[in-house]
Amino acid sequence: MLRSETATSHTRRAAALTGLRRYQQAPRVPPRDAGHVIARQGRVSLRDHGGSGRPVLVVPSLINPPAVLDLSEDRSLLRWLAAAGCRVLMVDWGAPHPDERDSDIDAHVTEALVPLIKSLDAPPVLVGYCLGGTLAIAAATLTPVAGVALLATPWRFGAYADARDGVARLWHAAEPSCAALGLVPVEVLQAGFWQLDPARTIDKYARLATADAPTLAQFTLLEDWANAGAPLTLAAGRQLFERFYAADEPGHGSWRIGGRLIDPAALGCPVLDIASATDRIVPVASRAAAGTQRTVAAGHVGMIVGSGARAAVWEPLADWISALRAPT
Repeated sequence: MLRSETATSHTRRAAALTGLRRYQQAPRVPPRDAGHVIARQGRVSLRDHGGSGRPVLVVPSLINPPAVLDLSEDRSLLRWLAAAGCRVLMVDWGAPHPDERDSDIDAHVTEALVPLIKSLDAPPVLVGYCLGGTLAIAAATLTPVAGVALLATPWRFGAYADARDGVARLWHAAEPSCAALGLVPVEVLQAGFWQLDPARTIDKYARLATADAPTLAQFTLLEDWANAGAPLTLAAGRQLFERFYAADEPGHGSWRIGGRLIDPAALGCPVLDIASATDRIVPVASRAAAGTQRTVAAGHVGMIVGSGARAAVWEPLADWISALRAPT
């Protein structure tokens, strides 16, 4: 039995290495147009992705680049919403400088996101993806918006309790170097994601060993996105690791900005909360569970760009947006 298990392990490792080589050698496509900048707050910009009608401001995560929201011609939530009758804008967080080491998550909300919202002619609908949704909840607490849609958004960080020891060890090891840099490199964050399901990283490359060309091309596009991204400021990374993950904040009700309690259940606007029952990055148990709730089975990235994303997420999101009343 042991010999059989060893042979299986060697076979799996060999397949994973083959898949990794195929990924490394795969051709790359040119990046897509990032959209015209219409406003800026320091390094953070607001990009116009076209369309007309109700303003919809998409807030991506601080961790990964926003490219997954406009991945390709046929897998672009941004362009689809623009064609569906929305004026689509998106926050581009940019790359922080070490001099911004003291800019925490709260500051990203108060000094960038809220001023950009206020620069618009009318209160927008906020659509937050992943950690971007967490920031969107805070922004909607501090300034009027027409609605908040949360896509795979973590709020109840107690759902990560099983991973807390590993995350704490990771941060303990990385924090001195991050403090010296003034930044938290994306590699530190990726290591945290890998700890949530280490076997999955090996398995996905093992499957790539025998994948056909279209599958390899799609994998490469997504993997390049997942491996890219700007660093976090030191204070933002510290707040994420030491307060959110370590103490179940903001979900247990102690996150305040300027004395205002940040609570999705208390927002004075409609809320749509779409979560995936198969999401490993943001488990469904971590959702805000506020407003109208919809649960899909598409995975963290699949709910944005998967083959079933349009029916499961895009269309219900557009229907919800179109049904909103104009704010008074």
